[in-house]
Amino acid sequence: MNKIIALVLLLTIGFISCKPSEKEIDRVEIAKTYYKVINNSDYYKLSEWFADSLQTIEGEHKNTYSKSEYMELLKWDSVFKPHYKILNIEEKDGIVNAKTSKTNKRIIFLHEKPFIINQIFRFKKEKIISIETEYVNFDYPTWEKNKNELLSWIDKNHPELNGFLTDLTEVGGVNFLKAIALYKSKK
Repeated sequence: MNKIIALVLLLTIGFISCKPSEKEIDRVEIAKTYYKVINNSDYYKLSEWFADSLQTIEGEHKNTYSKSEYMELLKWDSVFKPHYKILNIEEKDGIVNAKTSKTNKRIIFLHEKPFIINQIFRFKKEKIISIETEYVNFDYPTWEKNKNELLSWIDKNHPELNGFLTDLTEVGGVNFLKAIALYKSKK
């Protein structure tokens, strides 16, 4: 009888001390969905994966956006028809590391080739709280040359478009594309 009581007591303690595990989320799948949704310019679907605020880190530049502010930034980016190709993606210790190739109309004009980027996605529970970006192949001389030639030409020939470079709204993106088209048509 003492053995049965001891066994029941041991099992009871075991069941009480075992906390049911929370459903583990697939962070890699969330990151893949992020790229897929951006490729389709369907950025509103991303909202469910973001925390109330999102921090982006690119080198020394750190920005914190509300969910709606980040959606506005994605609207700007969508104007250029972005396309991400996942080269490698993996999760380690709850952090997703992705190596991708990114191209769009702005990148091809200014950089003349796709960006190769490493991105780190950090999560709090099931929500993305930060995205850190490192440019692997950034060609600064080409970017600066093309940017400066474009800005100079627009300043002389279409000053009504000045400011497009720093206007990170959808309208700013449209003006950026307009500036590129006008500049290319001069040739």
